[in-house]
Amino acid sequence: MKLLTNHPHALSTLQKRPEKLFYEGDPSLLEAPMVSIVGTRRPRAYTKERTTQIARAFSQIGYVVVSGAAMGVDALAHRGAFPRTVAVMANSLDIHYPAVNRTLIQDMYEKALALSEYESGTQATRYSFVVRNRIVVALGSFLIITEADEKSGTMRSAEIATALGKKIYVLPHRLGESEGTQRLLREGLAEPIYDIDAFVAQFGEKSGQLSEDPLLAFCQNHPTVSEAVAKFGEQVYSYELEGKVTIKNLKVYPA
Repeated sequence: MKLLTNHPHALSTLQKRPEKLFYEGDPSLLEAPMVSIVGTRRPRAYTKERTTQIARAFSQIGYVVVSGAAMGVDALAHRGAFPRTVAVMANSLDIHYPAVNRTLIQDMYEKALALSEYESGTQATRYSFVVRNRIVVALGSFLIITEADEKSGTMRSAEIATALGKKIYVLPHRLGESEGTQRLLREGLAEPIYDIDAFVAQFGEKSGQLSEDPLLAFCQNHPTVSEAVAKFGEQVYSYELEGKVTIKNLKVYPA
């Protein structure tokens, strides 16, 4: 785990800022616009499908999805947006927790980004999850909660977002389900997402060039130079000269 030298400006809004931030992965993701997506550890089938759809849609318009690497909604948000995603951990980065997400976390370390304010050897605690939530919420320009029980850590994230003046969006659910987000709607603290495509379109448009050009599509995942050259040969350097891609820290990015 490495020490992040420049903390994201978004964290300056926190009363209790992290003294240190450690990372594994690609810190350049912090330079992109970000959205926080959180929710229950036990999502319904409807929530699973919609969370993945929302995360993928935001990644396709250039956003990075921030979540907490927990089971359920967090993991779905990371997978949907991968590799344009940031995980904020409630433990130190030398510990892969929860174990059920070990493969996902390792993938995050290699191709996305994971952050933690904890020194090596620090286990997750109930308190550290609550503390972690403030970073997850602060990094995003706004917060999306796809499902939450009334008494849950996710609702603490909603409180943090409200205190920071960030907009909260939620999925509509049937009566008796997701009572936490139902209350946010009832009290006027959140806005519903009725049409995912129309909702995401407010924040940007998909780049057709990326989907039509195999090399640009490949570079959207920020491969290493050697990986890109192995697949596309000298075309990688031609694209760099033409300004279609940039090479930074031995990785290739769409321009």
